[in-house]
Amino acid sequence: MTQAPAATKTARRRHDREIVALAVPAFGALVAEPLFVMADSAIVGHLGTSQLAGLAVASSLLMTAVSVFVFLAYATTAAVARRVGAGDLQSAIRQGMDGIWLALLLGAAVIAIVLPTAPALVELFGASHTAAPYAITYLRISSLGIPAMLVVLAATGVLRGLQDTKTPLYVAVGGFVANGALNAGLVYGAGLGIAGSAWGTVIAQVAMAAVYLFVVVRGARRHGASLRPDAAGIRACVQAGVPLLVRTLSLRAILMIATAVAARLGDADIAAHQIIISLWSLLAFALDAIAIAGQAIIGRYLGADDAQGARDACRRMVQWGIAAGVVLGLLVIVSRPLFIPLFTNDQVVQNVALPALLMVALSQPICGIVFVLDGVLMGAGDGPYLAWAMLVTLAVFTPVALLVPAFGGGLTALWGAMTLMMTVRMVTLWLRSRSGRWIVTGATR
Repeated sequence: MTQAPAATKTARRRHDREIVALAVPAFGALVAEPLFVMADSAIVGHLGTSQLAGLAVASSLLMTAVSVFVFLAYATTAAVARRVGAGDLQSAIRQGMDGIWLALLLGAAVIAIVLPTAPALVELFGASHTAAPYAITYLRISSLGIPAMLVVLAATGVLRGLQDTKTPLYVAVGGFVANGALNAGLVYGAGLGIAGSAWGTVIAQVAMAAVYLFVVVRGARRHGASLRPDAAGIRACVQAGVPLLVRTLSLRAILMIATAVAARLGDADIAAHQIIISLWSLLAFALDAIAIAGQAIIGRYLGADDAQGARDACRRMVQWGIAAGVVLGLLVIVSRPLFIPLFTNDQVVQNVALPALLMVALSQPICGIVFVLDGVLMGAGDGPYLAWAMLVTLAVFTPVALLVPAFGGGLTALWGAMTLMMTVRMVTLWLRSRSGRWIVTGATR
């Protein structure tokens, strides 16, 4: 009778060690990414307001383009982790190389689109006539680094699938340092202005991609995996990625709708919304780190034909997600009076943001469950369900959000709609996890 509880505690400790070992470095790498934009903004901001405005428009376009292809990391992580679980490292790295080749193809296609259409894209995003030339310059130069950015995504997925989140952390930190140094040197030392900032970012991204390729190629040679592109493997990456692309676009649509509704509520509301969404994104990084661990761990268990291990790991990670959500929610509640003044001295904006932030805090345990189960189902390769679930969520959220101004609701009501959105996601993901239909074992799904 005493062995079962002891065995359970041992299993929990094992899961905890795995989660911490993967999630902590993943969190560091996730936080390093937005620091690129922050460093660029700090350096370019001293050139002038028009240059900073141009950077804001161009970087928004670039981040949107890159985030659309985040499936390169997610799908690759799941596919590689399955093969690692099955004990076939050669096939795992071969699958990862197919993801990298797909990243290069997509990157080339994006460059072909962005270079000639940069002026139209900048105009579409509403850049002023003074900011537009700087935005076009930055966008055209930075677009040359998009293939490298996408390779970084795919290669990150390879390493996560191989249960390695430390290397991405080291590369991200190194890339951030190099980006800052290059930007400062090219913008001011070489006198290139905003073009120097763009070139600095491109060089840093290419260097990061080169490091990743060195690591992956070294692993491929060690395990005898081919480096040549394989049409069937690339098609498999596309098939796995399309549902995740639908999921990502649906989530982007939700965030855009929320911003559009906040803008209709008034200047104070949209200003407060911008502050809150920045905090919400930071909190998401912490929870997404657990989700990344979930992708790698679940894929490995399923690849090893260990369905019970996958269930146990899922259960433990949900517990981690809830606990992390509670802690983050409490931190938001306690820090609200201190956090908001860092962004604005406008008392009206502060008064609008305070109650809305309380809604954000209360929703964090829900967010913890959502992020973890999202990662679990990604690790299981259950992309089609994730796509349909997010489309359902979008269908529920859209009319509710659009009715907020019509019924005289304010920003707190809008974030109530955002909490409803996360609740719908939680229900759809929980139903799927309870059904067990996501548990498909083997080296491939």
